[in-house]
Amino acid sequence: MKYYLIAGEASGDLHGANLMKALTKEDSKASFRCWGGDLMEQAGGVLVKHYRDLAFMGFAEVVANMVTILKNIKLCKQDVESYNPDVIIFIDYPGFNLRIAKWAKQKGFKTHYYISPQIWAWKEGRIKSIKRDVDAMYVILPFEKDFYEKKHHFPVHFVGHPLIDALAHRKQVHPEIFKKEQGWDERPIIALLPGSRKQEISKMLDVMLSVVEEFKDYQFVIAGAPSQEATFYAPFIQQQNVHLLLNRTYDLLSISDAALVTSGTATLETALFKIPQVVCYKGGRISYEIAKRVINLKYISLVNLILNKEVVTELIQAEFNAKNLKKELSKILDSYKRATLFLEYYDLEQKLGGKGASEKTAKLIFEAISAS
Repeated sequence: MKYYLIAGEASGDLHGANLMKALTKEDSKASFRCWGGDLMEQAGGVLVKHYRDLAFMGFAEVVANMVTILKNIKLCKQDVESYNPDVIIFIDYPGFNLRIAKWAKQKGFKTHYYISPQIWAWKEGRIKSIKRDVDAMYVILPFEKDFYEKKHHFPVHFVGHPLIDALAHRKQVHPEIFKKEQGWDERPIIALLPGSRKQEISKMLDVMLSVVEEFKDYQFVIAGAPSQEATFYAPFIQQQNVHLLLNRTYDLLSISDAALVTSGTATLETALFKIPQVVCYKGGRISYEIAKRVINLKYISLVNLILNKEVVTELIQAEFNAKNLKKELSKILDSYKRATLFLEYYDLEQKLGGKGASEKTAKLIFEAISAS
C-alpha cells in the first residue's frame, strides 16, 4: 500500500521513521512519500520537503513567512493528489497538518493522526476539526485517552510513547571513555538542556550558568541543539568548567548525574534516562502573561503532567533565578532525593505503556486500511 506521512520537526522525523520501519514489517509492499527529514528518507521514504524548511515559530515569524507557508500547503495538496495514497498519516505539527486533514477528508482520503496535537494544553477548540477530519487518532500520553474519550466523546488509541523505543534502540556509550574522547575530566556531569531557539537558549543559559562556581566538584555540559552552530554557544563556554556537546543529547544524558532542563519534551527524555532534574522556564514578560491566560495546566513539565503531581521541581519566570536554582540542584544531588526520584521515574515509565508504540500503531493502521 501507499503511505503519505507529514512531519514538521525533528521529533516527528524520528518517530515517523520508526513508524515507517514498523509499517514495512506489517506490509511488505509498503511505499512511502513524506514530509520530514533525513531519518524518514533513510527509512525508505521519498522526501518531498525537509522539516528545516517548515520551522516557523511564533506569531511574528508565521506572519512574515505566510506566503511560503501557503505555497507549502498548495504543494502538499498537489503532491498528495498526484501520489494518491491509501492513507495519509499526520505526525503532530497541527498548524499545517490540520489544514491538510480538512482538505484530505473532503477529497476522500483516509486520514490517520499519530501523536496528537497538545489541544489539552491550548487551542482545545481544535477538537471540532479533529472529530470532523480525522478517521483515527493514536495518542502517546496516558491522560490523552481520557481527554478525548471522556471529555469529548472521540475514540482514540493509546499506543504508548515512542521515546521509550527510541531510547531502547540507541547505542550505549561508556561514561569514562566518552569523557576522555571529549577531552573532559573525570568529575560527574551536570547536563544543561536550554532549548532549541536562539532567544530561548540565551535566556535559559544566562541563569543556568550562574551556579557553575557553586558546584566545583562537577563539570557542566551544554547540550547543543541540532538547529544551532557551535559559534552561537561560544560566549557561554568561556568560563572554566563548562563544555559544549553538539547533537548528542541522548549520549550526554546517559552519562550525567543531574540536569537542568528547559520545559518541553526534554523533561520526559531526561526522566526516561533516570536523571534527576530541575525543570526551568523563562519567557518574555508579555508572552508569559498571554500564555498564562490561554494555557490551562497545573504543571509545565510532561513528567508532572503524566504523574499528576509535582515530582520534579519547576522554576518558572521570577522563580527561575540563581538562588533557587542552587537550592534545587543541591537537593537532586542528594542521595535520598535521587532514590525517591528513581522510584517516581519507574512509575512514569509504566504509565507510558512500555515498548512498542511504533509497532502497535503500524498494526492498527495496516489493519484499518486493509479492512476498508
